[in-house]
Amino acid sequence: MTNPTKILVSTCLMGFPVRYNGSAKPFMPPTLLRWQQEDRLILCCPEVSAGFPTPRLSAEIRYSPLGERAVVESDNTDVTAGYLAGASIALQLALKHQCRFALLTDGSPSCGSSLIYDGSFSGKKISGMGLTADLLRKNGITVFSEAEFSALEAAVTLSDRQTAC
Repeated sequence: MTNPTKILVSTCLMGFPVRYNGSAKPFMPPTLLRWQQEDRLILCCPEVSAGFPTPRLSAEIRYSPLGERAVVESDNTDVTAGYLAGASIALQLALKHQCRFALLTDGSPSCGSSLIYDGSFSGKKISGMGLTADLLRKNGITVFSEAEFSALEAAVTLSDRQTAC
């Protein structure tokens, strides 16, 4: 295959300990490992790319009564600017490598694509998108969570067929 479909992937899903608590969230089905061997994967942790340390305080998205969102750490520090910077870095990386898809960690204030924590630091999840997932989608990159991996497999297969024609 001359030009395989590229996929932006959350670094923690590939076993790297970059999550807020210094852990990884390994998710390595055989297809993902094959894609890695085929040099399709572009790894990115938006928070680490923006300069956040590992470990770091947990952060969640809070919404104002007007619907504006802010990312705050568990000590109430507003870190929205850093998370927006990480989202921008992830987008630039995806565009540079012509990624059509992204596989991101659901629940994260950066990478959550269908679920995020509710901002109360109580462990409750709500429907919503992290800042990176939102920016990628707004720029035409289809975002999948690890729970949607079979849909990503189908999308990549279709993309490869279209590229081969």
